[in-house]
Formats: sequence, structure tokens, C-alpha cells
Amino acid sequence: MVSSRPVYRPPTAPSSHRLPAYVYWRRRAIVALSAVTLVVVGYFGITLAFALNNPSYGVSYMARGAEWGRQHGIGGFVTWLETEYYKLNPPKTGGKPPAGSFGSGKTKVNVPAAGHLPAPATISTPAGTPLPGEGVWHVAGRETASGIPTIYEAFVRPDALHTSYVVGVAWMDTTLLRAQLYSGSFIPGGGPFVHSAPIRPLASETLVAAFNAGFRMQDANGGYYTQGTTILPLRTGAASVVIYKDGLMTVAQWGRDATMNNQIASVRQNLDLIVDHGKPVAGLTAANAIKWGKTLGGTFNVWRSGLGVTKNGAIIYVGGPSLSISDLANVLVRAGAVRGMQLDINTDWVQYSIFNGPLNTPITGANGVNLLQGMIGPPTRYFTTWWNRDFFTMSLRPGQSTASTTTTTTTAGG
Repeated sequence: MVSSRPVYRPPTAPSSHRLPAYVYWRRRAIVALSAVTLVVVGYFGITLAFALNNPSYGVSYMARGAEWGRQHGIGGFVTWLETEYYKLNPPKTGGKPPAGSFGSGKTKVNVPAAGHLPAPATISTPAGTPLPGEGVWHVAGRETASGIPTIYEAFVRPDALHTSYVVGVAWMDTTLLRAQLYSGSFIPGGGPFVHSAPIRPLASETLVAAFNAGFRMQDANGGYYTQGTTILPLRTGAASVVIYKDGLMTVAQWGRDATMNNQIASVRQNLDLIVDHGKPVAGLTAANAIKWGKTLGGTFNVWRSGLGVTKNGAIIYVGGPSLSISDLANVLVRAGAVRGMQLDINTDWVQYSIFNGPLNTPITGANGVNLLQGMIGPPTRYFTTWWNRDFFTMSLRPGQSTASTTTTTTTAGG
């Protein structure tokens, strides 16, 4: 009988064949590169998600993404994207602003004959023929106990082309108001600072206004001094907001109009002057990324803000949409500035708040109103712990709680 069992075969010896060494190194490199990519993508993804949900990076998601990009070394790409966006979405031309765009409230008040600056003159509009109410000053914010206005506000169109937009202008009496620079952990960085958000209840009792400062310091082309410490070196020739220990604020070219001394409390620099000797400086329409700021330069009509000082020492804030840097300088000059500078730009950062409420009583952001309705940043930002940018406040000077009985009629624009 023939057996059906298979014939025994001894096991085959293990093969000694191996793949070439470069194959194994290539596989290891792919695994390592994949791991690194996963870590990098995960890190950027997590930090981006954090930024998009962090209000200190901006009100809009677009602004938060841009701030994240600049913080993570892709600022050039972000600026390019912003440039392309503004090319594709320019401000509209022609038209008229909505009714009620030029302010309301009293323009004539009975005030003491002395002890304050004279009310400002009506602003001539850059748009040519003024519309009813355009450029007329209105009393705004907390007044002194004697009823003296500390701030006037007015509104004008930015130029003769973009006539449906309105720019806000605030005039501040430095004989009645004292300034304070509030520093932040993001701008200028470092700290802790004695004056930093949130505004404290005691400081709010005489608060009249709060407004944005300048660019991020890496874009400001200038320095920062406060609390007796130079946070970043001050640049000779830079446009500078200078605040003295007595609360007086001015706008200066550093090294010419102001130099360091023991009476200076704070210096916040941002780019170069755009107004000097009562005129816009030369070259504002030229593309100079450093002199007029790396962020979008000066030729785009976007939200911008600026600060100026008049011949008699009043401080002027200008902020609004559809402003080129030359438009900004022009409005500052028309409002009476003899020296002026650009502050921050873009919708999330241009913000001026005016506060009301009984004197010597703590207030909150709920007591504030924006200079322009289009300012998307609410006044509450200055009363939050997360607001990590620097800003300025204007408060009543000591002694302004005592009323005076000698009055005279003053009309803004007279």
C-alpha cells in the first residue's frame, strides 16, 4: 500500500538577505520628519486656536489671526495678505454719511473766564464744502465741578473723495486734565507696571477719556520709557508722546522738543512726526516702510489714529476710517495741531472712549461711549485684566472738584 503522507522535507534555513542600509535610514528619516511635522503643526494649531479665542489679540478673528502671525515670525506674509485685501476691498468713493454723523450736544456753555484753554475753532472740512454740523465742536465727557468742559468732539469727512465716511476728532484741555500712560505685558512687554489694565476704581473716579497708543514695539521704530526705567532705548528724532510728572502731555520730536530730565514720567515713541510747524511733513505719500510704519505703510486708506498738540498746549486725537497717513496729518492740522504723529491703525486698535458719570464716583466701561460708532473696540477693554496693550488716559486734575462762580459764555468754534 502506498503511503499518502507527504515526504519529509527539512526546514529551509533562514534567508540572510537584507534590504540596503539606505532604505532603513530613509524609513527612519521619514518617521522622524513625520514626528517633527506633527509636533510643529500641533504647536501652531494650538497657539492659533488660543489666539483666535483671546480677545487681547483683537475684536475680530481676522485681527487675532494677524497678531498671531506676527508673533510667530510670519509678519511679512501677514502684511502681504493685508495689502492684497485692501487692494481688493478699497473704501467706497462718493456719497454722503448717514444723518446725525456730525455729533450732537451743547456747543455753548457758561464757564469761568479764566483757568482753562479757550474753546477750539470750527474745523474746516477736508471734503470741501461742509455739510450741516460738520466740523462743529460739541461738549463731551465729564466736566469739572464748575461745569467747565474738558473735552470737545467734532466730526469731518476725511477727504474730497471718500465722502461717505466720517472721522472723529477729540480736543482735550491739558490745563484741566492730566495724562497717564498705562503699559501692558504685550506692549511694551515686561512689567509688572504700576499702571496697567484694568483701570482701578479709585482712578476711575475722575476718568474722562482713554485711548489707544501706538504700534507693537517691533514696528514702532522707537523706544519706551516709564516708571523711571527705559524699557526700550529712545530714538533721537522719533515722534514721541511725552508725559511729565505733573500730568502734562505733549507731542514732540525727541531730542529737539523734549529731552530726558527728572520731570518726565513717560515717553512712548511711534515712527516720525507727520505734522511739524503746523504743516504736514514732506514725503507722506512716498512708500517708506520704516518711516511711516512697516504695517501697510502710509498710502492705504484704512482706520488710523493720530495725536497732536496745539500752539497753546491742547491735545488733539484723530481717529476714523478711510484715512491715508497724509489725510490723517491734514485733519490734525485743520484741528490746530502744530506737531502730530500717527498712533495705531486698523479697526481693532483705533479706539477712543469718553466717560460720563458723577464726579468722585467709581465708574466702569459701561459709563463710556466710543468717539465713533464704527469703533468696534468697546470702552470696557480698559477695565479688563486681559487687556495687555498700552494706552493713555485723561483724568481731571486735582482741585477741579471745587466750583467757581465767575462765569462767561464760551462757544466752541468761536
